[in-house]
Amino acid sequence: MPYPKATDLKSIIDTAQHIVIIQADNPDADSLGTSLALEHILGDIGKHVSLYCGIDMPTYIRYLVGWDRVSKDLPKQFDASIIVDASTYTLLEKLQNSGQLNWVATKPTIVLDHHATVEHALEFAKVAINDSTVSSTGELLYHLAKQLNWPVNQMAGEFIMTAILGDTQGLSNDLARSQTYEVMAELIEAGVNRPQLEELRREYSKMPVTIFKYKAELIDRTELSADGRVASVSIPQGEINEYSPLYNPAPLIQGDMLQIVGVAAAIVFKQYDDGHVTGAIRTNPGYGVADKLAEKMGGGGHPNASGFKVTDGRTLNELRTQCLEICAELLDNLMKEQKPNEAVQHPDQTD
Repeated sequence: MPYPKATDLKSIIDTAQHIVIIQADNPDADSLGTSLALEHILGDIGKHVSLYCGIDMPTYIRYLVGWDRVSKDLPKQFDASIIVDASTYTLLEKLQNSGQLNWVATKPTIVLDHHATVEHALEFAKVAINDSTVSSTGELLYHLAKQLNWPVNQMAGEFIMTAILGDTQGLSNDLARSQTYEVMAELIEAGVNRPQLEELRREYSKMPVTIFKYKAELIDRTELSADGRVASVSIPQGEINEYSPLYNPAPLIQGDMLQIVGVAAAIVFKQYDDGHVTGAIRTNPGYGVADKLAEKMGGGGHPNASGFKVTDGRTLNELRTQCLEICAELLDNLMKEQKPNEAVQHPDQTD
């Protein structure tokens, strides 16, 4: 799939010597995998690469060799930047608050993303490629590398595969399309060992006893609404401080929430002491309303995985009520839009 802007992207890369790869303030397997793959790809064509993220890498993705090369300090000197898996100011607050985003904006900036819904886009980017037809930014990078004849060595291939598996939840959600499987097949043919990657991921996903017990608390606090179709739980700042360094509470509980009979959507709210509230939204296959819900709450993302952040002073209770009401309405509308013979089966229905 040729990208018309690839020529402009190549021009920036060709003229730059030191390139910084920037992740958003919510790094995941896609953003880290893409960053590390770019580090290898650009390194192989003679570029010096630095890796930046405003926060520490979550423990659950530290199985990726090279995660410790990601710094919370932006290089003082660089020629260009590539922002991966994000194309909105909302996800780069650490850079904004420090004033360093203005410094980034003075250099040629490339944005690589795959989110269908974007609020507050980065208008200073010289080149922005946002392809919502691919599963992940990692898959986007793979197509770009082929188009530009960039070398993808085995390590880069492993990172790209990890990025794809991360956003597609192991190829289990709707983001994995036929072209995604083609990319996976090509990476395997090139020598990437998927079972080994999965074993590494599983090893680093193991939880300490304290997290295991905390997960039980979150399960106990999970509430159902919209006739049992929406599961939600709220996490205060104290728990974020205590448990996030060990395991991100949202992925810790959200998969189990989606396993509840009848649940179509799972929402994890986080409340911070400075007043802002975030929401992580995941939906089961066939109920892809996450992007629309996030957009209405001021965020964005994919139909099955999205999020939002609210900083206007509204309380958690206000936002939670609004979010759950909108989610129920979107699910109702989704069912109404389906033709009788194409209707999505309700999660609690059986054959």
